Amino acid sequence: MTLGTLFWLFLAATVVWYWWRAKAIKDFVLQAARQYCKSMDVMLLDDAVYLRGVWFKRDQDGKIRVWRRFLFDFTSTGEERYTGRVIMLGQRILHMELAPHRF
Repeated sequence: MTLGTLFWLFLAATVVWYWWRAKAIKDFVLQAARQYCKSMDVMLLDDAVYLRGVWFKRDQDGKIRVWRRFLFDFTSTGEERYTGRVIMLGQRILHMELAPHRF
């Protein structure tokens, strides 16, 4: 095995690992958004969340973590579409909110 082959194998393994980890995080956020929408008596639309921001920030212990912002669409009346937001820092959800909407 050459060094070039090892490099490409390592790169492929890293890409697969990143994809698998990102999917697991997205599934976790989707489940949390479903529960939050249900508790707020609104309907999650498209059954999806969308990653809209990634950054590095420090947590309360001073450790650098990955900060992520996810968006999702919801409706309260079935007529208008509104946007909700989920903020994650590392493996924890810090904040969830719904845009102002009609009841």
